[in-house]
Amino acid sequence: MSSGVPVPAARARPPRPPLLPPRAFENVANSSRLATSRVFVDSTFRPMSVLNDRVGNALNETRMDHSPVLPLDSFGNVMMFLFNIALATAIIFLNLSVFISIMVNKCLRSENQFMYMLSTCFSDICSGVSYYYVGVLDVRDSYDSPKRTFYIAPTFLGLSYMAILAAQADRYHAVSAPFKYSQRMTRNRTLLVILAYWIYAFVIVGVNNLVTVGVAKRVTGIGTFVGNIFTVVIMIGLNIRLFLIAKYHLERDPPSVERENKRSSVYLIILVAVFFLGAWLPIFIHIILCNFVGTTCYTFKNEGTDPLRILPRINAVLTPVLYVRGCTPLRETLFGKVWKKCSTKRRVIPVAGRPGQGLHGRLVTVLFKW
Repeated sequence: MSSGVPVPAARARPPRPPLLPPRAFENVANSSRLATSRVFVDSTFRPMSVLNDRVGNALNETRMDHSPVLPLDSFGNVMMFLFNIALATAIIFLNLSVFISIMVNKCLRSENQFMYMLSTCFSDICSGVSYYYVGVLDVRDSYDSPKRTFYIAPTFLGLSYMAILAAQADRYHAVSAPFKYSQRMTRNRTLLVILAYWIYAFVIVGVNNLVTVGVAKRVTGIGTFVGNIFTVVIMIGLNIRLFLIAKYHLERDPPSVERENKRSSVYLIILVAVFFLGAWLPIFIHIILCNFVGTTCYTFKNEGTDPLRILPRINAVLTPVLYVRGCTPLRETLFGKVWKKCSTKRRVIPVAGRPGQGLHGRLVTVLFKW
């Protein structure tokens, strides 16, 4: 029923603005952020956006993804991953066994050559422990890598190299001038030589970590280039000279136990040096050529897939094997004291049971040492 009063028309709603895509909001936010960053500048009059980018890059570098050395998506990658684990374990086990064998034998500890063996074994143990990181995981141990070990892991390999070089020089001195050697190279002086190159190595590590990356690369490049050439020439020359002197002196000495000990010690250090050069010469030549040409020396993805850096680790396995194979007292100590005491065997023996159980009794398992 109409009352005659006009009904006002419904007010039309204003049209809604069209929805913007999400990228448009990002562009607006970025433009406003850029306008704000242009206003605030630092003391060097650089836009704050540059500083934000640098902070973002630093944060991205700190977020390290500890993935395996290779993606475990194929049989070959899995075998490479297991090989690096087995290599690190073998390095630690063999060198620790030789280290303990020398420590428990007082006669071995009294000779200077075994002090250098202790140094080599200890540095190789540290190298094996570090290889669980640099070899098993996806790590590129270079100066500008966020996953680098700050030059510590390669230093342990370098210490093994210096120990073998010092041991070879020690044997050369002992064979060429035995009377002067017994007067000059006492036990304390031998320990001072070992301590000196350990301190020198870690002083270089500290210097490389304190200076800028460019300075560290130049210093290490020049030092590596010169040092590799001289040490390789010296080691090869000492090997040849030591072999000739040992052959001349040993032919003049009458047959005796001391003569056989001298022969075995000289041949042992020559054999270790030959295997050492075979494992280290490829990477030495590679680094020398890279420094001479001026190109980067890191051509592989990481440490665990680089054959030039795997060879020195394999040498860390061969060195204690050669020590044990070439030295009879060390071998007897290793098999007769170290490994024999660590090995156990299960044996079942009858034990009298409770009253009323008769002669059957119970069976218990006991552990006894071989």
